[in-house]
Amino acid sequence: MSPRRDPIERAAERGRDLYEVATWDQRSEFDGIAVAVYEGLRPAARWVVIGIATTITLALFAFGGLATVSNPIVGTFVLLSLVPALLLAGYVYRSDVTTREPLPMLAGTFLLAVVFSTFASIVNTFTSAVFASVNLPTQGFFGGVLFFLFIVGPGEEFVKWLAVRIYAFRRAEFDAVIDGAVYGAVAGLGFATIENAFYITRFVEATGTTVSIVEAGSNIAALRALAGPGHVIYSGIAGFYLGLAKFNRENYGPIVVKGLLLAALFHATYNITVGYVPGIIAVVSPLDGFAASIVYIVAYDTLIGLFLYRKLRNYKRAYRDTGVLEHRNRPNDPELTEFDGPPRP
Repeated sequence: MSPRRDPIERAAERGRDLYEVATWDQRSEFDGIAVAVYEGLRPAARWVVIGIATTITLALFAFGGLATVSNPIVGTFVLLSLVPALLLAGYVYRSDVTTREPLPMLAGTFLLAVVFSTFASIVNTFTSAVFASVNLPTQGFFGGVLFFLFIVGPGEEFVKWLAVRIYAFRRAEFDAVIDGAVYGAVAGLGFATIENAFYITRFVEATGTTVSIVEAGSNIAALRALAGPGHVIYSGIAGFYLGLAKFNRENYGPIVVKGLLLAALFHATYNITVGYVPGIIAVVSPLDGFAASIVYIVAYDTLIGLFLYRKLRNYKRAYRDTGVLEHRNRPNDPELTEFDGPPRP
């Protein structure tokens, strides 16, 4: 696809110099300074975002109650609550039929998701009261729906997507569409880690004895263990579309938006329904409220998980059917070098 051109450039005779009339290229020393400043600001901007997120995360650990996670009992419950999400992320990782992703890049994505989660937490906290005031005849239900659809779902999926986009996506090792699902799943695991730690520590921090901590921690850990896999699934879907966008640069924007919209919609639908559907199940079945919640969450995660599973399955089938050889390191391949966005018009 040829880039867009100014009318003068299109009409001018071939070879006519239109520098700073309708075209531009680096010529003067000042041009060189502008290029150097731009190239320097791009990575600097990423590090500023990472630095702010890290500072907020450390502040939450120091002053926001997350320090309670250092209690061995509480820390154990946090780790146990992550087992289902970890197993699911491991499955996505094993589904990559191309090269295995480097551990440092997986770890970096995980940590970025942890620190970027604070952005979503701040937005959720400051906007929840606004949406809670939207009562109407539904006594808050409509406000909750809007909150989950336009704040929680999009916000949390965006920060997990950003954890992939800002680092792993730009590396040459991200050399296949399915890699996006792998890094997306890892970002979901990182987000679930900090979210579970927050909920569990906040729930047990008021307890005064070891017995009460164990009782409270076991209850909330069981509930959070059910919520974690959803984060992995939703961001795995958004990540898959991010991988698809990397190798279809002419449609980069729409592909990315589609992935984020799907992830946000699945996420918001879960948040909206999980507070009501288990109660309905408990009324029409012999299950109590807790058992009904388990049944519904497992059923919902399975349904949405099948969407991601089909994406992974179709990719693996096509990979094998087309006879693709195992990827080798190709550092000089222009298609696998660092990528920082779609082609500019």
